[in-house]
Amino acid sequence: MIKIGGKDIGKRENAGLKLDKKTMISITLALAVVLIFAGVMTQILPTGEFERSENGQIISGTYRENTDYRIPIWKVALSPILCFGSEQAMTGAAIILFIVLVGGAFLILDKCGIMKYIMASLVKGFEKRKYLLLSMMVLVLMGMSSITGILEESITLVPLAVAVSLALGWDSLVGLGISLISVAWGFTAATFNPYNIMTVQKLIGLKIFSGLWLRLIIFAGVYLLLVLFLILYAKKIEKNPEKSLVYESDKLIREKFSVGETQEVLSNGAIKKATRAFIICMALDIVFVAADFIFEMNGAISLPAMAILFTVGGLLSGHLAGLRGRKLFKSFMVGVKTIAPAIPLIILVIAVAYILDKGMIIDTILNSVYGIIDGASPYQAIFIIFAFVIILEFFLGSSTAKAFLIMPILAPLSDMINVTRQSLVTSFCLADGFTNLLFPTSGVMIIAIGLVGVSYGKWLRWSWKLFLINAIFSSAILLLCIAVGYGANDMI
Repeated sequence: MIKIGGKDIGKRENAGLKLDKKTMISITLALAVVLIFAGVMTQILPTGEFERSENGQIISGTYRENTDYRIPIWKVALSPILCFGSEQAMTGAAIILFIVLVGGAFLILDKCGIMKYIMASLVKGFEKRKYLLLSMMVLVLMGMSSITGILEESITLVPLAVAVSLALGWDSLVGLGISLISVAWGFTAATFNPYNIMTVQKLIGLKIFSGLWLRLIIFAGVYLLLVLFLILYAKKIEKNPEKSLVYESDKLIREKFSVGETQEVLSNGAIKKATRAFIICMALDIVFVAADFIFEMNGAISLPAMAILFTVGGLLSGHLAGLRGRKLFKSFMVGVKTIAPAIPLIILVIAVAYILDKGMIIDTILNSVYGIIDGASPYQAIFIIFAFVIILEFFLGSSTAKAFLIMPILAPLSDMINVTRQSLVTSFCLADGFTNLLFPTSGVMIIAIGLVGVSYGKWLRWSWKLFLINAIFSSAILLLCIAVGYGANDMI
């Protein structure tokens, strides 16, 4: 038995992050189907490529078919192994390390009662103002993503947001909306995001951060739509909890994170001290996120810093709460073990990108889209671009990679068809952000829903309305961009 502040907390065998087996199996099968589909496409579509400049940008008008090459079937079959030699492997390895460290630290936070302390504090402070708390959390997380481009980091927030949501009488889907969706929609409503706004504007010769007035309008509109949707849904669940798609699976989470007597939880001095130490470590993340943004490091600082600080915060707070020595290390490793089943999913996502890259069909698809857009009206062209970025998201999640792939081709073409380059940036951002949560090839999404036992099918059944709302709103914005000639004078 472990004693914290003079009280036994037990072994807590069910502590920490738990990946739902059914969700993991269903998504693994979906990714396997995607991998097979990608392999088939490499055998059917013509292969070819564009010439590229020294910094990797595509040179317009240089596409050439390669009739002598076709990726061998054995490479497709062994792609989950061969992908570790690809450019995407480093990104995948960073994400794997991140979630493993988070899993280890989170078990300590849970086992020591720190999660319950944080929940009890929020419930006590906002019990009569819970919709204000919801609105504030969405605003803060959307704002951080919109400005700095956090995305993978949202995984650390999901369990806490879900636990708070359940404590306030809602369900785990509201918790996912507060955390995961808020961050992804902040990407959609990017204001200064270095991964899409800064990168894309640099690539196509626009003044950095120009066109801010419309992006602020987009941010306000997206924020209001998301908050309104979540509040209306939360009120519906309050009235009839059994209407929730995740009512049964939430029962176990409610039991696990029940705060019982709030005052008793908050009066534990050791846990209070440990919680304060953890919050200080997490607050330091803001410094590294800001540094990442200022020095244009594209996540090279913020992602590893958050993983390290979360780990250090978990170990330090566990020590202060009374979990010492071998017990502390053992608890951390148990947490690592519970999150490890997510690793094969990340590998499958990397394998799909490897197949498409080595199969040399991405440039073929891009060249086909180029031919479709050429000669289209401005209104038709902007929606073709929007749809293409959404489809490309299915195979290529990285915003920066997509920008380097398509913008050098689309920018000169947009000039010819009277679509401003600023409108091109807007179309790219609107299509790139919310689709991070749509496809099973999104590593962040599959891990997040797996942590709270939401199957991919239930996720789509609940979130399709949000995707539709965002698509309609985005369409209205794109029509406005064309109508007013948005950013016509923003070229360098």
